[in-house]
Amino acid sequence: MLKSFTIQFKDLINDYELRNDEKFHSFLYFNNWNLFDSKNNLVKFKDVLISDYKIFNFEKNKEYKGIPTGQRYLDEDGEIIDFQIINEKDRPNRLKYKIDSNNILISSLRLSKSPVLNFKNIDFDKHVFSNGFYIFKVGRDWNKKFILHILRSKRLKNILDNHIYRGIGISSYKQDDLLKIKIPLISKQKQDEIAEKIIPIENNIKKLKNKIEKPQDIINEVFADEFNFDLDKFEEIRKERFFKTNFGNIGKNNLLALKIRYYKFNINYLKKVRCVKLKKMSKFIKSGNAEKYEESIEDGNYISVEDLGMAGNVSSLKTANSLEHLLKIDDILFGRVGSKLDSEEMPIGIVKNSFQKFASDNILIIRLKENNIENNFVMYFLKSIFANYQIRKIVKTKGQPVINSTSLGNVKIPNISLSHQNKIVDKIKSRLDKQEEIKKEIEIERNKIDKIIELVVK
Repeated sequence: MLKSFTIQFKDLINDYELRNDEKFHSFLYFNNWNLFDSKNNLVKFKDVLISDYKIFNFEKNKEYKGIPTGQRYLDEDGEIIDFQIINEKDRPNRLKYKIDSNNILISSLRLSKSPVLNFKNIDFDKHVFSNGFYIFKVGRDWNKKFILHILRSKRLKNILDNHIYRGIGISSYKQDDLLKIKIPLISKQKQDEIAEKIIPIENNIKKLKNKIEKPQDIINEVFADEFNFDLDKFEEIRKERFFKTNFGNIGKNNLLALKIRYYKFNINYLKKVRCVKLKKMSKFIKSGNAEKYEESIEDGNYISVEDLGMAGNVSSLKTANSLEHLLKIDDILFGRVGSKLDSEEMPIGIVKNSFQKFASDNILIIRLKENNIENNFVMYFLKSIFANYQIRKIVKTKGQPVINSTSLGNVKIPNISLSHQNKIVDKIKSRLDKQEEIKKEIEIERNKIDKIIELVVK
């Protein structure tokens, strides 16, 4: 007998039996939600994780640290690396939850660096977490560290990133789907033993992470050393908020009118180094134009501001269609729109392979002349504090921060020999390469934890 029913299209995705999504159903039917394909007795996460949402109690006239779910705020080990300063009135509505040391937080977003967080040594009364986290505590028959690393395992991250997420663009998954996933039922004694084995590995990871230097600091230090510039003195100058001057002179001096604390730095620096404007070194500085080809360009074929950062390289995107205005190897890309323009880590990158790509119109393309110019030198300098102080003076901050090609072209770059440029680039690259070696060591340690989990759940 044929039965019929009525449903709105928007509700189809909420019914997993009706959901037209092969990646979702392959995990549901072929694996029966068995995360590790284990032959042991299984238990669903809903029998392990207990929801524990607590609304944060804001006090008037106090500042707090807001923790969104974005990648810039948390690292691969679930540690806080950045935050938003918020208060009771000036904050996004999504920043609303308080946690404690018993909680495990799981990011609802696909492709998060680390989907799972647990904190012991933070001031819980000062940290406010996004409603983009699912917040749990574990049942009494479960070891929190053991469950934490089950949730951090590569297998689970693969399921979150490739199978149960919904939507396109900024994708996420439902808490109900997460709680359907099954894991082996392991005795509490065995869980405790595994947790003890993991502790020394976690300690090794912490030691290695303490050796990591920020790329921004490395770049600044190399340039300061080469040009005999006192970074410590500059930091003192930057903290100054006042110095004596005639009020009549403030409006006449562009540097004083815009950023008083940069005035002394400008004088001290420019007297030491012969410079040339970036536009004099460039064939052109212009906006990307990928948006003009929306009908022809598939997802991933062009570079956006989000693809740029201190790492510099933007070499992992697909090959674009053969249209004009393609990027070339060694083109320098400068994100011209966004909040990072008013920070010290401006979005800058350089094209490192032969894939033909487009840049979005939120990026300025800098194509340098070929005579006696090392592209990496210019790219690193634009990332340095010495360019940063110039750029932040000319960024238009009314509304969303933005910079145009004319203003960027007026940034002064040291006019030094090609051999001196190469010397600076080699020093920076050598130190950055060491950081990559440390990161590889850290990844080896993380893999050890994953292997321990894999062995115990077979």
